[in-house]
Amino acid sequence: MSFFAQQLATYAAYHRDTRNRATHFVGIPAIVFSLLVPLALWRFPLFRLDASAAWVIAIVAVAGWIALDVTIGLAMAVVMLAMLLIAEWVAGFGTTTAWVVFAIFFVGGWIFQFVGHAWEGRRPAFADNLFQAFIGPMFIMAEALMALGLKQDLKAVIERGSAEAA
Repeated sequence: MSFFAQQLATYAAYHRDTRNRATHFVGIPAIVFSLLVPLALWRFPLFRLDASAAWVIAIVAVAGWIALDVTIGLAMAVVMLAMLLIAEWVAGFGTTTAWVVFAIFFVGGWIFQFVGHAWEGRRPAFADNLFQAFIGPMFIMAEALMALGLKQDLKAVIERGSAEAA
């Protein structure tokens, strides 16, 4: 099993309850988006462009996701682009608005996460392995792609690995 498949299988072992998985479809994107908003406030020149830390962090994250799995990583790039554009737009309204939006999405996202894990009866995967926080968004994207009939080979690996890890 590849490193990526092992990581997804481990993540899946912490997320067997369908209600928990459902809360993560809201919570994880909300948290990722929330982090981009204040990062969009931090602006600096980069290669003669007006850049923000949100773009830099997103590019690094997407590069890491693509390195782990090209298909899922590219799908993540599309979602991240949309989140980045919205985060930049929100940051354009000013610091106060950006921090309010951050707080709402960050706290709201974590509420969804913790409610899901209360149903699961198990603590979050990143509590045992911080790298799982990087895998979480990919797991949600993998689930979405599998629901669309893609990545079926990965689905079988995740299910086998999840059963072994549990």
